[in-house]
Amino acid sequence: MTRALDSLKGLFYKPRPLGAVVVALWASVAAAEVVSGAQLPDGSQKVGENRYRAPGDLEKTLEYYKTVYPSGTFPRRSIVNQPGVKAVHIINPSGKNFEGLNIYESNDEVRIYVVPLQAAPAPTKPAKKPADSKSGKRSR
Repeated sequence: MTRALDSLKGLFYKPRPLGAVVVALWASVAAAEVVSGAQLPDGSQKVGENRYRAPGDLEKTLEYYKTVYPSGTFPRRSIVNQPGVKAVHIINPSGKNFEGLNIYESNDEVRIYVVPLQAAPAPTKPAKKPADSKSGKRSR
């Protein structure tokens, strides 16, 4: 004996493809490495201080950063666009942890440079003026 609810169950089910995309995107973003507050693509290799080699080409790396740091919130500007060298700077508007990211392609290799915060110069106190030995009164 089948119940009416059991037989109609398939009619009301609608798969949610957007949910699967969000979960897949979240999983790929969650696996990424974070350095000084800046997120790096999964598989990036450290090549120097604050310098990393991206696993994909420039277009793939920029697509990754469009999802992690949307261009509406994180402004971009082209640094260099010459034959053989392309570079884009992503600005961190909050100024917390890092100033921005430089993503550049040279010699068929994509590198990411995490621009560290510039240490603010310590405020200097004005030099004290030597005490005036004359008090303005004459001694008798």
